[in-house]
This record gives sequence, C-alpha cells and structure tokens, in this order.
Amino acid sequence: MLRTNKQNLVQQSVLGTIAPCKINLKNPYLVDSTGSAHVVPGTGGITYNVAVGDSALDFEGDHIEPCVSISTPSRDTANLGTGGLSILSCIGNEARVASGMMTGTKGTVTGKHGGVEHVLIDFPPSSLEKMVIGDKIQIKAYGLGMKLKDFPDVHVMNIDPALLRKMGITEKNKQLIIPVTHVIPASIMGSGLGARHSYSGDYDIQLADWDTVRKHGLQDLRIGNVIAISDADCRFGRSIRSGSMSIGIVVHASCITSGHGPGVTIVFSTNKKSIVPRIEEKANIAEYLEIGRRRRRKIGPQNRRR
Repeated sequence: MLRTNKQNLVQQSVLGTIAPCKINLKNPYLVDSTGSAHVVPGTGGITYNVAVGDSALDFEGDHIEPCVSISTPSRDTANLGTGGLSILSCIGNEARVASGMMTGTKGTVTGKHGGVEHVLIDFPPSSLEKMVIGDKIQIKAYGLGMKLKDFPDVHVMNIDPALLRKMGITEKNKQLIIPVTHVIPASIMGSGLGARHSYSGDYDIQLADWDTVRKHGLQDLRIGNVIAISDADCRFGRSIRSGSMSIGIVVHASCITSGHGPGVTIVFSTNKKSIVPRIEEKANIAEYLEIGRRRRRKIGPQNRRR
C-alpha cells in the first residue's frame, strides 16, 4: 500500500452545469491534416453512446467527451470562475446531480478537458434519459495536494485517493511499477504542450501519422486507458525532458484538426527514474471504478452506432 498524506487532504464542493454541445454556427467545418473538411459532433452535452472503455478512435466526431460534460456558468477575466471546478475536481471523485429530475443520482468524474474547461462525468445509462442541459452537478472534490510519502520526486495531481488504491501500483527497487496500456514518446504529444500547469485540462496525442499509430499500438487506444508518456515532464507545466516520465488517463476521443488527438489528463509526473510502466491490457478506469462499458449495459438499437 502506497503511503500518502490522504488524512491531510481537503474535501470541498464544486458545482457545474451540464454544458451545451459546441459547434460553430457560421463555419461548422473542421479541416484535417490532409485538407479534407468535416462537419461532425464536438464537445459538450450528454453523450448517450460514448463511455469510458470505448475506443478513442472509432467515433465520427471531434474531441468527443464521454457521457456528461459540465462547466461553470460563471467566468471572469482572472479565470476565478472556472478555477475551482477545473482544478479541484479529480478523476474518481463522486459527483451528484443537484437539480432536475435526476436529483440525487451519483456519478464519477472521469476526466478534465482543457480549452473548453469541461469536467467529464460518468453516470448510469438509465439516468441519462432524464437529465437535461443546464442541470446542476456537484462534485466532492478530493485529491488536490496529494503526495506519495516515499516518492517525493513524483508529483501527483488530478486523482482521487480511492482510484489511486485501485490501480494496482506496486513498489520494487525504490521505483513505482504502474500498469499502463501503452507507452508513447513525448514527441507525439500535441495540443496542450507548453501549458503552464497540469492541474486542469489535458493534452493530446497526435495521430495523423498512421505509421506512428501502428508503431505504438495506438489503434487500440480506449477512453479511460492509463498510459505512460516517456520523456514528458508535466510537474510544472507540460514539456519534453529526457529521462522524465508522466502517467495520464485518456479522457476524450480523437480529433480531426492537426496537432490534436485523444486527450490525456496527467496524474503522475517525475523527472527521475522513479516510475516504471508495466503493460497491462485492462489498465483502464472503467475497470478500476466499474463504470462506463464495465457496467456491461445493453445498448438499445436507437443508441447503437451504425
């Protein structure tokens, strides 16, 4: 069992509302890296047929967010309005519907998406039918400030202590052995690189080059996968640094525009040799938290992808 400062962490409430779907009305076209134009669904809303555990590559969309996307209705010039929701929320946190027909229904935070500043939440599929845009959702934000007592050089962020315990992380030779589905180089990371911090949002895996996709097995990438990014230093922003290692969770599906792809929210980062990834096919938060496709729900014909 990893020793943490769990007993010293603060738990606070943060509130968001289900965000509307975002598409540019005057120019809905998105141009891919080959110059082809597409009009497809994008971020936001209640997404009925995409959940953690699903393929990150197969859906006809751009930055598709699984299940429910929430944002804060208040924004000010200093970003104080979005900071609480975007930074305090952690993957694995409990969420609860606070208004509307499904008041009281509980869900689980599965990711954070930068730019649009959405927090992504998984709910039981039966509850989605009665939820509406604008419903309020409150999160018990818990995890910010977590430290690993025996690994002070590993920065921890964006993760609930309960999820940390379920990830099958072990210690050997003074290193953390972390199950992941893929190990990829920092050189293929795109949008979000250079951000000033990693305590909110995500950054994207570029998938435009199919030879690189096949080389790293990314054609099998799924939303919710735990992945390792070698030579990525995300302790104080997102940068490339030889010998560093970062661990993240895939939070949204792939994208069309150049420099974008499946988004990754960082949960661990170090510039030392403290993290050793171990390939494990089931290293996915859907499995750890028994949510998303792990619920083994039956999808009706009206929701099945054609």
